[in-house]
Amino acid sequence: MKAVIQRVSSCQVTVGSDTVGSIAGGFLILLGVESGDTEKDAEKLSAKISVLRIFTDADDKMNLSLQDIDGEVLVVSNFTLSADCRKGRRPNFIGAEKPERANELYEYFCKCMTKNGINKVEKGVFGADMQVSLVNDGPVTIIINSGDLA
Repeated sequence: MKAVIQRVSSCQVTVGSDTVGSIAGGFLILLGVESGDTEKDAEKLSAKISVLRIFTDADDKMNLSLQDIDGEVLVVSNFTLSADCRKGRRPNFIGAEKPERANELYEYFCKCMTKNGINKVEKGVFGADMQVSLVNDGPVTIIINSGDLA
């Protein structure tokens, strides 16, 4: 499971003309579920993200977590994070989990974020063509792979 985390001062996701999720400040998480990922991957990844200290404190040091600032999260499914670009010019997505299972793990990840103390967890629409608007704060962008976590 891969996550691209962007520290944002605001963001929203729309499907067509409908806003389906928005937050004032916290993290935009683009989440890619890969073949073989499990609930344990979602648990490890959500636990790490909820305590990741990348918000600035009074001394302007990255020392505060989402929990510390009562930050919000917008999670958007993104199978293209599983792209394999090693051959040719067109990425292949064979490493992405099948949609039904990927959606189950996406939903489970979102529930885990709530269990980890994040009070507002907004979502995109799994499998939809979405438009994401954000104000990247910093900019701060972190990439985490659940397979790299202890």
